[in-house]
Amino acid sequence: MSKPVIGIAPDFNAEPGNTSGRAGATLFVRQRYIAAVEAAGGLPLILPIVTGAASCRSLLDRLDGLLLIGSGPDIDPRRYGERKKFAFEVMSRERTDSEFSLVGEARKRNLPVLGICGGMQLMNVALGGTLVQDIGRQVNKALPHRMTGPATEMAHSVAVERGSRLHRIVGRRAIDVNSSHHQSVKAVPRSLTVNAVAPDGVIEGVEDPTRRFFIGVQWHPEYLYRSHPAHRALFSALVSAARGGSGRARRPGTEA
Repeated sequence: MSKPVIGIAPDFNAEPGNTSGRAGATLFVRQRYIAAVEAAGGLPLILPIVTGAASCRSLLDRLDGLLLIGSGPDIDPRRYGERKKFAFEVMSRERTDSEFSLVGEARKRNLPVLGICGGMQLMNVALGGTLVQDIGRQVNKALPHRMTGPATEMAHSVAVERGSRLHRIVGRRAIDVNSSHHQSVKAVPRSLTVNAVAPDGVIEGVEDPTRRFFIGVQWHPEYLYRSHPAHRALFSALVSAARGGSGRARRPGTEA
């Protein structure tokens, strides 16, 4: 049996001083994401930046699942109808447009999607949600969500919603997680439900219960999958869902 192909959407680094953002730009994915997908039985494939709807559809025709990584800058608040209130680096237009297209089309196709940290935030915004722009200044009595120790250590616990897909995957109502973020999900769109929450009320996970696998988590399981079964289970579940499809996901409206 062939391994399911899991596309990994990369960070996009524009060449300094280049106003076009294209010539000399680089795509960037940390090896730990690739290793986690491979260890779960998937075939990781680093994706290009998608520049149009036709290219997005053609690319997804070749994938069995999609992984949105947590590396890189924050989403431009204008994407969710707010002005930028604090100083932080904003994600490139190219990467944002590309990942919005991939998420929207993947969800239409019921293609399995896992979003990690910033990837979860992008899933939320792409479907109409909003973000807390700075947890420390906007969440009362917030935990320190940017841990200072190694990412292989735990920062805090999260409560997992009973009966959620995430609950079925990790098999526990509470798990310890690492943490490396200063933004978080604020308003959740109607298409998503919250599946995990930190003790300070910060949303740590979302999912679309109408899709076979459409899950975002705020922590970084790619650092934890080797030694923690609950975090390894996320990648295993993504690959299993991708393997469970009948070949490549078909476009909406096409016949088998």
